[in-house]
Amino acid sequence: MKIGIVSLGLIGGSILKALADSGNELFAVTRNKETIEKAKIYTDKISDDMSVLSLCDVVFAASPINKTLEILDKLEEIVSPDCIVLDCASVKEFVMQKKRSYKFIGSHPMAGTENAGFDASFKELFQGAKWVLTPSNDITKEDIELVKEIIIQTGAEIILADAKEHDEAAALISHMPLIIAQSLFYCAMDNNLALKLASSGFRDMTRLALSNLQMALDMKEYNPGNIHKALDKFNKSLSFVKNTKDLNFLNDIKNMRSDMYSDEGKNIF
Repeated sequence: MKIGIVSLGLIGGSILKALADSGNELFAVTRNKETIEKAKIYTDKISDDMSVLSLCDVVFAASPINKTLEILDKLEEIVSPDCIVLDCASVKEFVMQKKRSYKFIGSHPMAGTENAGFDASFKELFQGAKWVLTPSNDITKEDIELVKEIIIQTGAEIILADAKEHDEAAALISHMPLIIAQSLFYCAMDNNLALKLASSGFRDMTRLALSNLQMALDMKEYNPGNIHKALDKFNKSLSFVKNTKDLNFLNDIKNMRSDMYSDEGKNIF
């Protein structure tokens, strides 16, 4: 199968590396000349010209959120109507609004680090991660199964979802936490003693503040309504948790959090 990848940053580079030994024929597009040279060990079919993707069966558009529509539009001039194209943006409703000349599946690989660029990408990035698919109406079960077969090879777990519901959920567990991490650090950054005393708890709570800054701005631009709703809900939760003396309720939160993740919770402060 011929698989194309547009943009070789953290996500696109990791897709390329994860699929390098899959037996598929890989094609890649990036405007970065240095990245072209570095990526040649994974595929020799790499270019700064998107026409290299013309014969692909599947294409992953792994560009930043603010470039996604531009890339999807360009692909209409290049790939065949039978080609399946997936974006990788963390917001889905805005990419699902236009009918495409090719088969389009909205997708969101829910994996990442605080680092960016091809050098930060690695083949294990998607191991155990959730990968959301929001198919357009003309997508068949066979198309979805084909895409699943590819994504499973990266180690990800696939979840099918409605685009609107995805954006609401992503605001709660991805976009809002990034804003809170930035706000938490901003709250403490003028207290020198607090910064000297800060340890693993503060470090872990503010890790998302290290995220790609353009990505952070894009999230706020492309999913504002859901983020505002999530923050309103958070403010109500903050007020409730701050004032509650119900140990059973707090223990329920602790137990649910413990069930979700296997970490031991050591040195959290």
